[in-house]
Amino acid sequence: MKIVTQVKLLPASAHDADALAATLRACNRAANAASEVAFTKDLKRRNVLHGAVYHRIKADFDLGAQPAVRTIKKVCDAYATLKGNTKAGNLGQEGSKRRTRAESKPIVFREDAAQPYDDRILTWNLDAQTVSIWTVAGRLKGIPFACSPETLKLLASRKGESDLVMRDGMFFLIATIDVPEPPVFEPNGFLGVDLGIVNIATTSDGDILAGRRLNRYRQRHRDLRAKLQKKRTKAAKRVLKRLRRREARHAANTNHIIAKQIVATAERTLRGVALEDLGGIRQRVTAKKDQRARLHSWAFAQLGAFIAYKAQRAGVPVVHVDPRNTSRQCSECWHTHRTNRVDQARFVCRSCGTVMHADHNGSRNIAHRADAVWQRGAVNRPSTA
Repeated sequence: MKIVTQVKLLPASAHDADALAATLRACNRAANAASEVAFTKDLKRRNVLHGAVYHRIKADFDLGAQPAVRTIKKVCDAYATLKGNTKAGNLGQEGSKRRTRAESKPIVFREDAAQPYDDRILTWNLDAQTVSIWTVAGRLKGIPFACSPETLKLLASRKGESDLVMRDGMFFLIATIDVPEPPVFEPNGFLGVDLGIVNIATTSDGDILAGRRLNRYRQRHRDLRAKLQKKRTKAAKRVLKRLRRREARHAANTNHIIAKQIVATAERTLRGVALEDLGGIRQRVTAKKDQRARLHSWAFAQLGAFIAYKAQRAGVPVVHVDPRNTSRQCSECWHTHRTNRVDQARFVCRSCGTVMHADHNGSRNIAHRADAVWQRGAVNRPSTA
């Protein structure tokens, strides 16, 4: 399986940092020039576009041969992604309008957008923990990079392109890692996981994971942003810039911790992981005005993706089930009624009298449904041959 990892470049001088920044600007200006040709002449296939713009962008933007090739491929990949999104399922009326507007003009790349590198223009020295990288100012050799010991081990299996990224004046390389994928084992039941806004994840074992704490953190950041935006001073704008993406990083770290805990529990007990299929929930669910920010900052898709890839690396099967009525159905007697859910936190069955935490009841229903799906033949069920 393929995963991505990130290392931070540590340019030794301002000259090296300026060379990296200038390289991104030149490559993305070249990408915009190629994108204009691809759109106006409808040349979105790589070989055709290459013949039309290669010599021009190489001369006009002072690019080497291989960087020019990577830039053209980046443009073609962007149009292929746009076409793939166009063919995707219904995004609703507003989504269709945005998609139509995107298709009516050329794709524009930011000047600091990521630039792909291959092994001809980027060389890794893992022993010295440095890279040699092409720039418009010449090849920079011995640029140190920082990463965790685990990431350094993973980089030994690196394959394909790496992307040069600049964020907040810092430079990163994002590499693709090819790691061995163990076979999926036959599970002895399933660990149901109920995803929610108040409680991010609740398992069928009764564990409630990191809800209130993260919601309070997000609320503090929303209040702070609103306060700073009202000031409209240069100092307030500097603080807003410094705080940008901090909340997203914190939420991603929390989701990593939760996903790791869930997969480790399932692996240790030889169970699979059962999740709800929540695709399109933001279009289906309506929320009051004071609840919209919490709904749309809910990173359930990210948590589900983290659980899926960590489970894949561990050989743990993952099954998605229909989420309908998981919060209204009793996990003991299967009686389903909307009045069973007394409030956000409490479930009381009107038939058998079972009382438990509502999210715990929902996660048990998810586990039961996953077991039934597996018995019927789940998509990622291991081969018995």
